Amino acid sequence: MKKTLLLLLSCCVFGASAQSKIDVKKEFAFAAKQYEGMLKAHPDYSKTPQSTNKDGSPRDMPTEWWCSGFFGGSLWYIFEETKSPFWKDAAHNWSMAVKKEQFNTGTHDLGFMLYCPFGNGYRLTKNAEYKDIMLVGAKSLATRFDPNVGLIKSWNKLKQYNYPVIIDNMMNLEFLFWAAKTSGDKEMYNLCLSHADSTLKNHFRPDGSSFHVICYDEKGQPLAKITHQGYSDASAWARGQAWAMYGYTVMYRETKQKKYLDMAEKIANFYLNNPNLPADKIPYWDFNAPNIPNEERDASAGAVTASALLELSTYTGKKGKEYFKAAETMLTSLSSPEYKANLGENNHFILKHSVGAKPLKSEIDVPLVYADYYYLEALLRYQSLSKKKK
Repeated sequence: MKKTLLLLLSCCVFGASAQSKIDVKKEFAFAAKQYEGMLKAHPDYSKTPQSTNKDGSPRDMPTEWWCSGFFGGSLWYIFEETKSPFWKDAAHNWSMAVKKEQFNTGTHDLGFMLYCPFGNGYRLTKNAEYKDIMLVGAKSLATRFDPNVGLIKSWNKLKQYNYPVIIDNMMNLEFLFWAAKTSGDKEMYNLCLSHADSTLKNHFRPDGSSFHVICYDEKGQPLAKITHQGYSDASAWARGQAWAMYGYTVMYRETKQKKYLDMAEKIANFYLNNPNLPADKIPYWDFNAPNIPNEERDASAGAVTASALLELSTYTGKKGKEYFKAAETMLTSLSSPEYKANLGENNHFILKHSVGAKPLKSEIDVPLVYADYYYLEALLRYQSLSKKKK
């Protein structure tokens, strides 16, 4: 999101000289037309676009759902590219639809829910109301941090465990970093370091792959290392690897501590060098799924990874060009008919072929709202990096 870092990213040496292979303006023109249909199909602001049901009907979710902020965030990205007041108004309306979630202390996902819409909105408009909403929301998120454990609790309970922490949680630290800088609250900054450090210590295998869920005791000691959405406890769930890569890239940006950059690169290298990664670099839903190559792809994991790699490429030396080219391949794939919907189809989502949680028989080979969000974010990052220095 404003993690887009457009001005900073455009200063990258290799990026400045790269020749764009993707027509970003064309892709945004399509996104705008597709989302015009989405807006017409969704007049009720209490239900946010999420996916497609098994019968082909739209799957909408209430604002307390963890994905509720992505649609508003995507609208801000379309406004950023088009500069059209139409999209500014639409983005504002769909951001305000989730305003009440600033008081929600029952979820760790307030970064997704609030920072994606309001963070982008504030970056682009400096609307003070957006800032105030986010500062309240950040305090709500911080209530889920137990200093005795040293991590933000994800779910309130999983099986018999009372303190589960999922790798996805790394994505919400950017919100707290913003709040720490904006409010001057050093404790929020330290909270991010504590969560990231404990995750770095406990969530990863020697090869750089991540467990999905670590369940802790009241003193912060791991009790179990399991999965909830991946193929098995020992497998590498694709979107989890993407969340991890993105999260530690942000950690390096915000702290400049090399251990976070090293972790982000290690995750990226595991991902890109995995023998089960297809040539188009859009992964199967789990790198260890049992029936590869006859397993579903996850475009959402590809979109998150592309966006993460583009930022990561600006922080690394020799690997930078490799990461950029891999992200370019991912975006080229996602922009092709294989993954991009036809206009007016796919319940007006941009991308096809994502997987939410196959073991739970939920959202299998369907569009997902966050796949669109990170695809648009990655396109903006790619456009910035591909511009020649003037």
